[in-house]
Amino acid sequence: MIAWYNLNMKKTNELIRINKFLLLKNICSRREADRFIEKGMVFVNGKRAKLGQKVSERDDVSISKEAKNKIDKKIIVLVNKPVGYVSHNPQRDEKDILELLKFKEKLSPVGRLDKKSHGLLLMTNNGRIVDRLLNPAFAHEKEYFITVNKRITPFFLKQMSDGVDIEGYVTKKAQIEKVDSRSFYLTLTEGKKHQIRRMCQALGYEVQDLQRVRIMNLELDDLPLGKHRILKGEEEVDFMKSIGL
Repeated sequence: MIAWYNLNMKKTNELIRINKFLLLKNICSRREADRFIEKGMVFVNGKRAKLGQKVSERDDVSISKEAKNKIDKKIIVLVNKPVGYVSHNPQRDEKDILELLKFKEKLSPVGRLDKKSHGLLLMTNNGRIVDRLLNPAFAHEKEYFITVNKRITPFFLKQMSDGVDIEGYVTKKAQIEKVDSRSFYLTLTEGKKHQIRRMCQALGYEVQDLQRVRIMNLELDDLPLGKHRILKGEEEVDFMKSIGL
């Protein structure tokens, strides 16, 4: 059994679920914590933890060597997703993005990129990365190149930048850069389902092509369509720093 960290902060008796405790300590995601607990890899005061158990800063929380090794063995894969592949819950006749990857580890997509869209998609086996990137509190940048069905007007550019009402929700301010009469770059710090398509539709436009070209410091560069690369070295270090891990 390995003590993962020392509780040097102020000791309190406030009780929280152990999976949330491990998340707040930046150890693993709640789902990963529950899996470790189910496998007997988490300990509280020397005893095996139980699902739903509550702990405080006064408790001695530790994880097994096996759990530590699993956490340390993170993989971050950048994929240039083609149109036609889905990143979440493929149906029987749909192509799963995992078909393009040959990894033994279970990888999960970080955010959505729908079937009609293409471009940069992150896949990882690390729940902390997924949680951090999808948490709206951190406002991580994602940049897209979009082509619509008709000429872009100054009103359209202003509305897309200032915020668009999509079914009662007003989108956050965004950065927009016009490329030509029907194409533009858009940088968002949130990720509602089909957000860009819904924003354009609300303003009377239809998206004809949507490509994600950047997430934080990560770009497609010359990565061919349908191919992937594993984040390594300085690129991985900078990315992890940018999301606070």
